[in-house]
Amino acid sequence: MAVQRFHVSNRFSEIAIAGNLIHLAGQLASDFDLDIKGQTQQTLDMIDQFLADAGTDKSHILSVTIYLKDIENDYAAFNEVWDAWVADIDALPRTCVEAKLYDPRVLVELTVVAVKPT
Repeated sequence: MAVQRFHVSNRFSEIAIAGNLIHLAGQLASDFDLDIKGQTQQTLDMIDQFLADAGTDKSHILSVTIYLKDIENDYAAFNEVWDAWVADIDALPRTCVEAKLYDPRVLVELTVVAVKPT
């Protein structure tokens, strides 16, 4: 099975597609000066865009892994934005962990596995 890669840089691809299976690289905000709500919204907007580029949408997500820099202080605020984003679809499988991210200003990163609709 061939693998298609999109938004490719020297180090990684933002999207990899094999058959109907879609993997998004870890997504994060472009503005690290935003608070957790702002970074979460920017990240979810990017996920929406990349899923559209791959021919699908959030209703076809199989799983999401959420990495929060500070789960104790940011979990509730993250969920406020998340809950609004998923309000119109069935609940998504997800895992949420605290992690030391690559830049201390990054508060949230999400990885996504989805499928193309058949």
